[in-house]
Amino acid sequence: MAKSTFYHAGCPVCVNAEEELLGLIDKSEVDIIHLGESKNRIADAEKAGVKSVPALVTPTGNVLHINFGASLEDV
Repeated sequence: MAKSTFYHAGCPVCVNAEEELLGLIDKSEVDIIHLGESKNRIADAEKAGVKSVPALVTPTGNVLHINFGASLEDV
């Protein structure tokens, strides 16, 4: 089964979204990518359609932008 991918930058908005998400989705079903620590993954996020973080990319490729923590340009 394909996983969702949650991209964030470590800001308070992102951390809160991660905590809420993990209360809804089992951690084994989502890859969590901290773009502040893994800048080499920013291109992957952009290719998936992520414009700002926090964002969840579903297994079907839909991008769910959650609240607004930072644009990818700011990461």
